[in-house]
Amino acid sequence: MFKNLFSRSPDPAELDLATFSKAVQAGEAAVVDVREPHEYAGHIPGSVNLPLSRFEPRELPNGKPVVLICQAGGRSRKALDQSHAAGRRDVKHYAGGMSQWRMQGGDVAV
Repeated sequence: MFKNLFSRSPDPAELDLATFSKAVQAGEAAVVDVREPHEYAGHIPGSVNLPLSRFEPRELPNGKPVVLICQAGGRSRKALDQSHAAGRRDVKHYAGGMSQWRMQGGDVAV
């Protein structure tokens, strides 16, 4: 099911809010937050924090597709580019970031 959800965005590396939200709710993706640790308070429940300042694609979870998120999409895109350069093709990013996630009422853990 997640593969079908993955293909909805015009940019194949980017997920829209509806697709991302469905993937999070269904547990179909590992969510990796690339914001810095002091920003991580207020994160998507179940996400892991791998800050961009020390980001290593080899540390990404395995076993299911990975979706990267940051505050507004810039850092997650940089981490996405690094992941793809390292050969990880199962990685996407949510360009709306935590800003859009919160504005749309997405679940947030503190």
